[in-house]
Amino acid sequence: MSVAVGVFLALAVLGVATYADMDRDRALYPVVTMVVASYYTLFAIMGGSMRVLVIESAVALVFVALALAGFRSTLWLVAAALAGHGIFDLLHPRLYANPGLPPWWPPFCAAFDVVAAAWLAWRLASRKVHASAG
Repeated sequence: MSVAVGVFLALAVLGVATYADMDRDRALYPVVTMVVASYYTLFAIMGGSMRVLVIESAVALVFVALALAGFRSTLWLVAAALAGHGIFDLLHPRLYANPGLPPWWPPFCAAFDVVAAAWLAWRLASRKVHASAG
């Protein structure tokens, strides 16, 4: 169920954003990537674990850095970061425990991330969104 909701939500959000022509601004997908990366820190705060908050913050910073680098160079890097976050979502429960993390979140977020990465790749490949900053 959480996978289906993640797929639906990604398609709905990005479909509406595309319909509204919001993705003509190259910042949309990097911002989505940064927001997606921030949720695990929220769950760490909810779980009350400073150790996990530090770990989740460090991981989030990697994806924020990729989003910023992709914004400044090529959005293909942002698509890769979204796909990479989807893989991270699937591995997360095996890497360490976040006491505030709902059990349904990793599969939901993985589905959202992979669909968002595919959506962006499709928009880039069809030249509907400009990949390069220049």
